[in-house]
Amino acid sequence: MEPRDGKGPTIYDVARAAGVAPSTVSRTFSRPGRVNAATAERIRAVAAELGYRANPLARALPTGRTQLLALVVADVANPVFFDIIRGAEQAAAKAGYTLLVADTHESARAERETLERVVTLVEGVVLATSRMSDSAIRVIAKQRPTVVLNRTLTDVPSVVTDNARGARRAVEHLGELGHRTVTYLAGPEASWADGVRWRSVHDGAFELEMRARRLGPFPPTQRGGRLAAEAFLEHPSSAVVAYNDLLAIGFLQALTQAGVRVPAEVSIVGFDNIFGADFCSPPLTTVAAPLRALGEQAVRGLLGQLHSVRPSVLRPVVLPAQLVERGSTARPPRRRPAWARTTTTRVRPRLAQSNSRATASREATSPGTRARAEA
Repeated sequence: MEPRDGKGPTIYDVARAAGVAPSTVSRTFSRPGRVNAATAERIRAVAAELGYRANPLARALPTGRTQLLALVVADVANPVFFDIIRGAEQAAAKAGYTLLVADTHESARAERETLERVVTLVEGVVLATSRMSDSAIRVIAKQRPTVVLNRTLTDVPSVVTDNARGARRAVEHLGELGHRTVTYLAGPEASWADGVRWRSVHDGAFELEMRARRLGPFPPTQRGGRLAAEAFLEHPSSAVVAYNDLLAIGFLQALTQAGVRVPAEVSIVGFDNIFGADFCSPPLTTVAAPLRALGEQAVRGLLGQLHSVRPSVLRPVVLPAQLVERGSTARPPRRRPAWARTTTTRVRPRLAQSNSRATASREATSPGTRARAEA
């Protein structure tokens, strides 16, 4: 027999062709262990011949199992998520799940709205660099098994990079080169990782008898790096640690356009070791995070919650970070550059000219750039 014209085959078409009840076809695809092996094999053969595919959402109605997981990312265009997505997707596929990826454009509101739409369709959720509040994350975790990346909560499973050790290693590297003052270019105020990285830069500098100060917050993008360069030239130092690689790359490009030599006059360290960090000129020294392992571990954590009892004590899974030394760091200049003494004579006008659009955008949209000195 053939399915009805203009429509795909249904469960009833398969049942008639196989000579069984529709309920037997349904159990074959949703609960195969409850159907005789020979019967189930005949039903699958008929279904394949007719081109029938079981609807995963329809199958989920009696079982609550959709075989779907959600990965919510702050900005899918940020290369930091490339390997996280790949690692999560591979771990999900290996377990027979499909991964849905949602981009929330660095917006806590968009993140909440997205989750409201998808939470009933998926079996578990991974929140990668969430911008939501702790309480909002807990609401999601009560509805579906949830794992948080790059953030820790006492009552929600999490997977994080060792941000504290990575930031301290960046400061140690700069101190070993001879730098005495380091500027931290801050990322989003809602970022948990930003707070950890800044505190670790501050504390590491204090232990090494260096000075640390913070500029920002800035968008975690190349445009944010260009904005950071303008603020930095008002309060320059010989060394910089940026919240992430995109911010560092935009900052490096803006300084180069303004005639500042990197690393001869300013050394720069990024964070994450994203794809392309070694493409810029000079290649970026950065704290490498195990991005693919983060995605894999997060999905494994979800699967553990789905198939076993949730542990009574929740300890974050901490993955190691390591410093990757490239060409953007060097010993500080023996003499303070002329532009650092009088930034208005040469560098800032050139930077303002090359970044006029970025400057206009900052005046229109930025909540304000603030700089504060820290001992």
